[in-house]
Amino acid sequence: MKNLPLYILRSPPRSLLRLPLPVASAFLSHLSYFITISLLGFGALKLTKTRNSSSPNDLNIFFTSVSAVSVSSMSVIEMEVFSNFQLLIITTLMFLGGEVFVSTVGFQLSRRFKYLNEKNQVDSARSIEMESGTSSSSTATIDELSSSKSCSKLLDRMMIGYLLTTNGVGSCLIFIYIITIPHAKQVLESKGINFLTFSIFSTVSTFTNCGFIPTNENMIAFKNNPGLLLILISQVLLGGCLYPVGLRLAIMAAAKVTGKKEWRYILKNYSEMGYSHLLSGLRCGFLAVTAMGLIILQLIIFCSLEWNNSAGIWDGLNPYQKFVGSLFQVTNSRHAGESVVDISAISPATLVVFVVMMYLPPYTTFLPIRNKEIASMSHGKDKRQHLVELFTFSQLSYLAIFIILICITEKEKLRDDPLNFTVLNITLEVISAYGNVGFSSGYSCKRQVKVDSSCKDAWYGFAGRWSAKGKFILILVMIFGRMKSFSMHSGRAWKLS
Repeated sequence: MKNLPLYILRSPPRSLLRLPLPVASAFLSHLSYFITISLLGFGALKLTKTRNSSSPNDLNIFFTSVSAVSVSSMSVIEMEVFSNFQLLIITTLMFLGGEVFVSTVGFQLSRRFKYLNEKNQVDSARSIEMESGTSSSSTATIDELSSSKSCSKLLDRMMIGYLLTTNGVGSCLIFIYIITIPHAKQVLESKGINFLTFSIFSTVSTFTNCGFIPTNENMIAFKNNPGLLLILISQVLLGGCLYPVGLRLAIMAAAKVTGKKEWRYILKNYSEMGYSHLLSGLRCGFLAVTAMGLIILQLIIFCSLEWNNSAGIWDGLNPYQKFVGSLFQVTNSRHAGESVVDISAISPATLVVFVVMMYLPPYTTFLPIRNKEIASMSHGKDKRQHLVELFTFSQLSYLAIFIILICITEKEKLRDDPLNFTVLNITLEVISAYGNVGFSSGYSCKRQVKVDSSCKDAWYGFAGRWSAKGKFILILVMIFGRMKSFSMHSGRAWKLS
């Protein structure tokens, strides 16, 4: 869902601006929102105290704030450095940056603008009729307006209910699991992490597909807790690629229980509701099949290559725990980026598979028919906009540029530390940031060619060892990835087939 074009791209009512909102304005409004929230998050984290006396530098704090708001979970600071209050701040940032929340707020605004516009049109029509003394069907228009407002209001309530219910139920399930399973409880007690904070933080992070976990080692500490992993897997899917499926199923359930005709109207006229995450039943079906197919494909590859991993990533686990851990790992490869194994210990072939999966948009479907909405949008574009989309760079071109720039900023480390600073590791980091996933190969002092006695291994991402310039470029990649919906269809002239 992070890659899906937001419905706010639709033109607002003419009563608001008198002109359709250009894509550039929508882009700037989204960009301003994410940058503003990131700056506020930076200020809040900067002004609050960490667990220990030493505080991270400003760039690392800002990096963490952007990573939370863009739901990327790229880390340059160990998570256990943050105090309980700071963890709640990061939870808020992830919630505000999540696609479901952003799209819900945007739908409310567009619904209000649309209603005001249509109301003004009806009032204008009434005035003309009264002046001319003619009669028309303004009463029917009022009825249609009322019906449209009622359906939009119901859909709005459903989205809010879906958001609160999934996060609320998920937090409760995780909290109950922690207090009833001795191992999970012991892990958090040994780290001094509040149970309730962990439950809320992990649920929000997983549902928004961010991937931050309050523990330094992410979910590796819980790899022998399959029950907890299964709870989080459901959150990843319900807040990620299967959000349209879950939303449609919730509306279908409401229609069956209440019997209201408005729910059936919403299901039948999904495209008229103005919410891009509300898809047709056919599209939802293909989306579910595609998502499950990709997970199964990854699971087969991952288990084939990593089941007997020589690095011992599954040490001490029984076959069931290994299977659930593998399922958790591959499910997160396209979405949240949480991990139960050390990514650096995975074979290069598996890493390449993860890179491909991270690049795919969450709503990727192998649909054998052309989407009518996309076709109509393409036909409705003017020639100038069409030419701009054709000759701007493709997504892969932008990523190649980012990778080259980072290789330039880190050229000395690529030369002096070739086992850690490989092009594959940099590519993995960039694609992960672009996909807002959060996978990272990390850094190991043991792999240094020129041994540095002051080097100390830390539980944060590979980017934590980059220069300030490299980190700043990765910040741009995370923001670009969060805004990729505005350029997903560009670069067609650069295709070689």
